[in-house]
Amino acid sequence: MTANLPTAKRVDVMLLLEGTFPYVSGGVSSWVNQIIRGLPEITFGGVFIGSSPEDYDGFKYELPPNFKHFEVHYLHGEQIKPQITRHAGDKKGFEALRRLHGWFANPCPDGLPDELKQLSFYRQSAGVDYEQFLYAERSWEYLTDMYHQRCSDPSFVDYFWTVRNMHAPIWQLAEIAENLIPAGMYHTVSTGYAGFMGGLLHHHTGRPLLLSEHGIYTKERRIDIFNNDWIRDNRNALQRSQTEISYFRDLWIRFFETIGRFCYDASGNIISLYEGARQREILDGAQPEKTRVIPNGIDLERFAPLRERRPSEPPPVLALLGRVVPIKDIKTFIRSLKIMMTRLPGLEGWIVGPEGEDPVYAAECRALVESLEIGDKVRFTGFMDPVELFPQVGLLVLSSISEGLPLVVLEAFAAGVPLVATDVGSCRQLVEGGLNQEDAGIGSAGSVVPINSPQALADACLKLIGDKAAWSRAQAAAVTRVERFYGQPQMLDEYRKLYREGASGWQA
Repeated sequence: MTANLPTAKRVDVMLLLEGTFPYVSGGVSSWVNQIIRGLPEITFGGVFIGSSPEDYDGFKYELPPNFKHFEVHYLHGEQIKPQITRHAGDKKGFEALRRLHGWFANPCPDGLPDELKQLSFYRQSAGVDYEQFLYAERSWEYLTDMYHQRCSDPSFVDYFWTVRNMHAPIWQLAEIAENLIPAGMYHTVSTGYAGFMGGLLHHHTGRPLLLSEHGIYTKERRIDIFNNDWIRDNRNALQRSQTEISYFRDLWIRFFETIGRFCYDASGNIISLYEGARQREILDGAQPEKTRVIPNGIDLERFAPLRERRPSEPPPVLALLGRVVPIKDIKTFIRSLKIMMTRLPGLEGWIVGPEGEDPVYAAECRALVESLEIGDKVRFTGFMDPVELFPQVGLLVLSSISEGLPLVVLEAFAAGVPLVATDVGSCRQLVEGGLNQEDAGIGSAGSVVPINSPQALADACLKLIGDKAAWSRAQAAAVTRVERFYGQPQMLDEYRKLYREGASGWQA
């Protein structure tokens, strides 16, 4: 999987890619591919940070010619543990770790302790290296003290391994950063582990860090953490309160919020896709003067000709494009299809996206289809080229509980397909026009409904697909909006300026 990867001695921009391009298809990966190919004069490198090798099934994208350097690293199973040796551990280093743990509970405006911003803290005797983290006596003392002082869960074993599993990747990221080739600047497309490594690289090299958030990483991790059953809660019924989340869920949430703030502090520019996301970043600790909005843009010339391939009547096909994962709430879409099919027996539902990221959830979705007895009218298609898909569908449907500014919506609009979506991310802005008065004056390109409401989703879809005049008005608004405000050249020009500014000292 990692053989014959391109290597270089230096690049203009190093992309930090957590669980995305080129191994995972989807909006963020498509955007990364679009940026690299759209700026051929800039040399890019990339560091892919994945979970485990078995979670990925080869490249989903061909590497562009100007993608000159690529490394692949996995946070689980790749780190070689040092030989067990007994030693006390660095006193000053573990005092810094105690301050870090305190910052998790009560973040202060000064940010991460200065020692922990430096690669040397994790890689040399100046702090706490990986061997000390695993085996030092002070590491054991640190863990047991923190457990007694802060943990409200009765299981020390679960606390021990939670802290170990949570923090061990930090040392691995520091090692990757230390051995990475030079770059004019670093660009992370999320906070999280990739954003933490970006912060380390910025402080270590002095080169700028650029952050682009398509969805708010900490928000999406919070949703994942609430929905995951692998996070233990060992309290008995009398110890639990319905108003509190379990200690370990809260610990994971605070961990990702903390490293998110570190990334915000280290970034020179923080880019969001729409104003609501920018405001959320500020609430999460981003300095307002660093933030700005650059909407996604698409290659209109690729999708505009698809309008001529559409039949005269809207096809009775509703398509959901997205990964088959809980955050896309595929089950609500499936339940809405059951409601709609009782009124429009000829209706079909297509679920267009990969199922490999969460096979258990994908199996549950397939089982739901069968239990509702609509298996003959619901298709799980896997990946489909949007150029082939859009002429065949009447509506694009997104039932997500979290989104950014979905590229797939812009592509559908350019192809003449209206949208019915939940009121998340920028979906209302895209449907109703939220950029300015001119945008609002264009009219509605579909409909927006509450999350987790199969009935509302079904009603909105039926209203459009069953009324040719309403559908045509929505299509016209969709085409006008995307052509006026969401073209690819505007987006590429903005990033070209950011890259030139960031790498200017490097190129001199």
